[in-house]
Amino acid sequence: MTGLQAAWPDVRIIVRADSGFCRDWTLSWCDERPNVEYVIGIARNDRLEKLLAPRMEEAKKKHDVSLNAERLFETFEYRTRESWSKARRVVGKAEYLKGGPNPRFIVTSFSEKEWSSRALYEDLYCARGEMENRIKEQQLDLFADRVSCHWERGNQIRMYYSAIAYALMDAFRRLALSGTDMARAQCGTIRLRFLKIGARIKCSARRVWIHLSECCPWRDAFVAAWERLQIA
Repeated sequence: MTGLQAAWPDVRIIVRADSGFCRDWTLSWCDERPNVEYVIGIARNDRLEKLLAPRMEEAKKKHDVSLNAERLFETFEYRTRESWSKARRVVGKAEYLKGGPNPRFIVTSFSEKEWSSRALYEDLYCARGEMENRIKEQQLDLFADRVSCHWERGNQIRMYYSAIAYALMDAFRRLALSGTDMARAQCGTIRLRFLKIGARIKCSARRVWIHLSECCPWRDAFVAAWERLQIA
């Protein structure tokens, strides 16, 4: 990250991570550097839950009336008894579900003026989960975890292939499936419906014919995607 700041000193860097990275040295490292902010999850404990208890009681009352999931947010200064070097802003999510209370906490360097509690949690922090979904998509659907080669370079090449495959899949989704019910489909679904289907291919000097079965359930989508790609 120091190299990034040296190359782009005016760029603001936001460190966004789960509670596994909530360590004082990580937070202090960010605090000491200009243009570096963070929003990181904290494992809940009795002290945090006690600070959030009034909001959780309000959320429970709302839930008892609406019978739906209810969530409220609270901001407070918090410092661990031993591990943190100073107090920091913590945002607590007081959520009450059908199964009971579901408190969550994050620590941040952003002020309440910059980010309100709800927006910070729902719009900035929770977007981290969507990024993880894209990583899992490449890992599970496009075999980025298949690195069983004895040589590091061989595994690196496999990662390159997986990255290229994801780029192609994403371009196909963006160009061919935009505006369809599969515009947000995952790579595994696209592979199943558009690539892993039986077809008879006939080649001539000028054309390549793809004959799909009349009973193919995604034949119309396949044709529509093909036509979109020709326009693109």
